[in-house]
Amino acid sequence: MIARAARHPLVWLYAWFLVIPFVMTAVQSTVSLGTEIVVFTLLAIAYNLLMGYTGLVSFGHSAFFGLGGYAAGLVQIHLVKGMVVPLLAGVVVATLAGAVIGFLLMRKRGVYFSLLTLAFTQMFFYVVYGATGVTGGENGLGGIERFPLGAGVLRVDLGDKRIYYYATAVVAAAAIWVLWRVVHSPFGRVLQGIRENEQRASFVGYDVRRYKLAAFVVSCAFAGLAGALYTFLLNFAYPESLHVTMAGEIAAMTLVGGMRSFVGPAVGAAVFVFMRDTLSSWTENWLVYFGVIFIAFVMFSPNGIVGVVQRLRGLRRGAAAPAPAEARAATPAPAAPAPVTRDDGRPLLEVDGVTKYFGGLAAVDGASFGVKRGELRSVIGPNGAGKTTLFNVVTGLLAPDGGEARFEGAVITGLPPHRVVARGVSRSFQIISVFQSLSVFENVRLAVQAKHPRRFAMLTDSTRLTDAAAEAARLLQAVGLAEHAGTLAANLSHGDQRLLEIAIALATRPKLLLLDEPLAGLSAPDRVRVAALIRALHGSVTIVLIDHDIDQVLALSDRITVLHQGRVIAEGAPAEIQKNAEVQTAYLGHLKVAAGADAGLARAEGAPLLGVVSVDAFYGKSHVLHDVSLDVFPGEVVALLGRNGAGKTTTLAAITGVVPPRRGRITYRGRDITGGAPEAIARQGVGLVPQGRRIFPNLSVLENLTIARRGRGGWTLERVFETFPRLHQLRHASGGTLSGGELQLLAIARALMGNVELLLLDEPFEGLAPTIVETVWNVLHALKGETTLLLVEQNADLALALAGRAYVINNGSIVWSGDATTLRAQDDLRRRLLGV
Repeated sequence: MIARAARHPLVWLYAWFLVIPFVMTAVQSTVSLGTEIVVFTLLAIAYNLLMGYTGLVSFGHSAFFGLGGYAAGLVQIHLVKGMVVPLLAGVVVATLAGAVIGFLLMRKRGVYFSLLTLAFTQMFFYVVYGATGVTGGENGLGGIERFPLGAGVLRVDLGDKRIYYYATAVVAAAAIWVLWRVVHSPFGRVLQGIRENEQRASFVGYDVRRYKLAAFVVSCAFAGLAGALYTFLLNFAYPESLHVTMAGEIAAMTLVGGMRSFVGPAVGAAVFVFMRDTLSSWTENWLVYFGVIFIAFVMFSPNGIVGVVQRLRGLRRGAAAPAPAEARAATPAPAAPAPVTRDDGRPLLEVDGVTKYFGGLAAVDGASFGVKRGELRSVIGPNGAGKTTLFNVVTGLLAPDGGEARFEGAVITGLPPHRVVARGVSRSFQIISVFQSLSVFENVRLAVQAKHPRRFAMLTDSTRLTDAAAEAARLLQAVGLAEHAGTLAANLSHGDQRLLEIAIALATRPKLLLLDEPLAGLSAPDRVRVAALIRALHGSVTIVLIDHDIDQVLALSDRITVLHQGRVIAEGAPAEIQKNAEVQTAYLGHLKVAAGADAGLARAEGAPLLGVVSVDAFYGKSHVLHDVSLDVFPGEVVALLGRNGAGKTTTLAAITGVVPPRRGRITYRGRDITGGAPEAIARQGVGLVPQGRRIFPNLSVLENLTIARRGRGGWTLERVFETFPRLHQLRHASGGTLSGGELQLLAIARALMGNVELLLLDEPFEGLAPTIVETVWNVLHALKGETTLLLVEQNADLALALAGRAYVINNGSIVWSGDATTLRAQDDLRRRLLGV
């Protein structure tokens, strides 16, 4: 017990406070300099509550430091002689200022928040600087004294510098203890979650804005206390204490010491004060040298001096992190969630005419369906069908443009995410969303805590919420991650991260669980594990599932809803959906435009223009492409087909260098371009028409085309406008005002302006009206033989009518290759490879 207490960071910090006066004497410095170190330690630790624990970078904390000092001085001069009341006045003024400013700023994020804090700091500085009659203006506020405390034998003479040092150290130590309790409270744990992943924190049920505002106010209060103590140290308040330079120094000392450690800012404060005192005696440009040190830590050790020490200790130990103590101590709660009540005649979730537009595109177009209690409902559809957008509207990430979603009869559309979660709706995300720098156990406990009545407690030790720890341990046991409780989430495999995300969603005790592509990017064994977990959950929670693994969807689902172009086109049992002609058309396409199209050109002899050999590609830890190989010969049109999430777009990304392959080889014109920079590959004659068009919205049509012009081939502005008459009419319109079809025409024309030899097209027919589909198809048909095309397209019939050869990719692997006419002619084969 004693040995463990001796290792406590606060014990070391308080011991440092005790010896500072002796260190100052040993280095022939002053006790007042030691008092500065203590004051700046408190200031930096208070600031780190924002930067290190909440992830908010404020360039305005000098304002609250200065306001606290001025308020204390003015109260002492004009109202109350003494020390205690002026100190409290400094804290109160800084707290109120922080509350008002924080309320105004918390609607902003990132750089906007930081710049606004900077603006307020400058405003306060000029107010103080200009209010000469009250603050003394540029000359500062004098006449401040350190009055004695107590009387008789209990009288403490704060005028003595050494006594004032120890008085300051006691006050700072008490304040730092409070900040320690805040950081390690349930409230503080939420701040760390917000720092790691603000969106995820909101989607487990926390009112993120409320927590950030509270953290801002607490930080400002203690900054004001530090400012008041500093004013009494100097017996003077000066306007430079509010200046932006001071704000930069606060941030610098915090970062140099180590913002991911509670005591790191204390190290930074000591280093800063010592360097300023030592270097300023040599040169007035001492900040230049400190700036070099600051830049070095930003570039090479973002966790500062403490981070360097921790890495060295970790290298010596060389052991994996153990599970947190509370995870080892917690006894998993034995009870699993009670089975849900089956159909009571009223849908648990009702989606009624939900519509969501992005510009002129209806991503969700009047979608309506109901989900019964206890059901496992899957929502499927081709690329761009609006599935994830629908989830985003239902869960509060996006506001609907029409219609509503009702949960248990109450409207939930338009509510913020934390209120949707509070109603009993939880979700996972298409791209894994966990708290990467927190342990697996802390990820789940943080989600469990969102339902706890003491989730906002600021002074309670979070480890005392034993019921939350037990529930987190049970969930980790249920999803098979108990042995990884102490592992950082970032160090888990992709499959384990999927399981962790599901555990986080379950920790909110949902009645309805929305899973967005939980099987995406998983290896075959991981896909089986996650599917087995979903199957096991089916009896205890209502599930709505989005996924592109059609085999698993058919095996898991009670009912399936099919979306296409934002509309519900079919609904029924899996067997019904498999037989639905409209669903098959949505997945396979149609032949209206392509009817009677001529066969593709024969494959040219000789070496391929593009060669992809045994390529593996990853998104982070998600293994997307598995041993993919394909060839494209000069003058060919080759189709790369597959269901949603099969790896088609990733294949194009690997070819163009956007996603460098982890293994394998890619050649173009016989040269190895594997992992080359995208711009270098483009300059060799490879053009891309990306999914989503990605036009420069602030440039005109003419400017979009002109900026892409490269080489002296046959594609000029004149030819583009002759081929695409509509673009000639719109040549002076900005890209952001075009319709979806017009954007697609511009994207193709922009790629052709590069006079490319190989043109890669990603879903060129997606979301287009029939007349535009015909226009695009005819343009691509006219390019056959002139430009080599590699075509990725969901509409298999249109693609196969253009192509000479085809590859089919499924779950990241090529499962079929051959003549396009063969695949086009065999309906059963196409339906087996590409249909539902």
